[in-house]
Amino acid sequence: MIRTLPILLALLSLCAAPSPALADDSTRIGAVSTTFRLLGRNDRIVVDRYDDPRAEGVSCYLSRAETGGVKGTLGLATDPNRFSIACRATGPVSLKGDVPDNEVVFDERTSFLFKELRISRLFDREKRVLVYLVWSTVTASADGSPFNSVTAVPLDR
Repeated sequence: MIRTLPILLALLSLCAAPSPALADDSTRIGAVSTTFRLLGRNDRIVVDRYDDPRAEGVSCYLSRAETGGVKGTLGLATDPNRFSIACRATGPVSLKGDVPDNEVVFDERTSFLFKELRISRLFDREKRVLVYLVWSTVTASADGSPFNSVTAVPLDR
């Protein structure tokens, strides 16, 4: 156990290292309570906005479930894999630099240890469309397929 501790700590530090391509912090648009909890905050659905750092004029709106109760209030609960995404052109769209074909533009830890929620941008160069995919790093189904949702923003021709 003592020999594996430094390896485990190194792996955790790599997972926590920020990427320069990641979006800035999200903006909370609002929340709706879904389940009453006697202790701690209620379960809820939250809507957050993320602005793509390489596609000026593109904002993604993500709705997701957050677990309440005592564990949720303390940040110890694992949020369920239930989310939806809608990305839109909120102004003139312009790409900053060379946009890769596949890039994680946002990630956020959604459990105490390993689970993260990620938004990846895929670039369909042939059709000139930015495709955004939201997914979780931990699967909840028996076949190993992660839950996901997709949306697209066309670029001007």
